[in-house]
Amino acid sequence: MARLLDILDPSSMDLDFTAPTTDAAIDQLVALIGNTGAIVDPVAFADAVKTREATSSTGLGDGIAIPHGKSDGISRPAVAFARSVAGVPWGAGDGSPANLIFLIGVPAAQAGDEHLRILAMLARRLVRPAFREALLSADGPAEVRAVLEEVSS
Repeated sequence: MARLLDILDPSSMDLDFTAPTTDAAIDQLVALIGNTGAIVDPVAFADAVKTREATSSTGLGDGIAIPHGKSDGISRPAVAFARSVAGVPWGAGDGSPANLIFLIGVPAAQAGDEHLRILAMLARRLVRPAFREALLSADGPAEVRAVLEEVSS
């Protein structure tokens, strides 16, 4: 299983993220993963994530969203992280906008449910207010990675 920090490149983080809608946010997050060279077809990957999102919202409440998808549009497992002060409307059950957003992508041909294992790792930590606060107050990608080291260990 891939460690989160092995598939979350600093170039796929945006700590001053703004997007008016979930779809716009997904497009921007796909572009962030594109910075790593993992995207072979951004439209196909974004469509896969949006289709998954239409099935049921990945807005978990408490300002968290973890959109994810499997697609031939991505060549290897990758994660993007965005932090939004204003938040992005994400359809969470508690009505909260998403301030902490992780996009998880894996190739369609990849065996197993790696993206779901990564999602579960993140979700277990993100339910803790102190963990969310550490991500919200991190000064840069290096500090985000230090906070996330806990997820991977």
